Amino acid sequence: MKRCTWASNDLNIPYHDTEWGVPVHDDNKLFEFLVLEGAQAGLSWDTVLRKREAYRKALAGFDPKAVAKFDGPKIEKLLNNDGIIRNRLKVASTVTNAQAFLKVQTEFGSFDTYIWSFIGGKPVINKRRGGDVPATTDISDAISKDLRRRGFKFVGSTIMYAFMQATGLVNDHLVGCFRYREVMRES
Repeated sequence: MKRCTWASNDLNIPYHDTEWGVPVHDDNKLFEFLVLEGAQAGLSWDTVLRKREAYRKALAGFDPKAVAKFDGPKIEKLLNNDGIIRNRLKVASTVTNAQAFLKVQTEFGSFDTYIWSFIGGKPVINKRRGGDVPATTDISDAISKDLRRRGFKFVGSTIMYAFMQATGLVNDHLVGCFRYREVMRES
């Protein structure tokens, strides 16, 4: 079975085969990917995947309402949790982003409505053949800029393009990958 070249081990193959690129419209799932993509900055995605379940437990199942209420003592507890990435700025940004996420939900009705509006509500379908996958696009630049304006942290354009790929705002499966057509059907 032919896959995207990055899907190469027992950890990331199941993620590639079942999640990556599938359009996400559930706000809690979108918050999860916002947290995980921000945590990944400077690290490998495999590192984040290994810690995903610990994040789920530490962050109340990625519930932005619960995370938005985390205070200093709770942040210190997270910084002592070796199951997650214990970078102070990344942990603090999780709380800041949860608060900003709730404001976006209030303004737009859902984070889903907000984020999908950048692409007109339909996934961008690319026809990647190999090493031509960009790190950023004009759309990820625009999302990043708007999120930062709204107070989000760890949402640079590269992080946001990875978020777009993960949550199916863009289908960047290689054309030869068996998931390319499957994800198009799921879109």
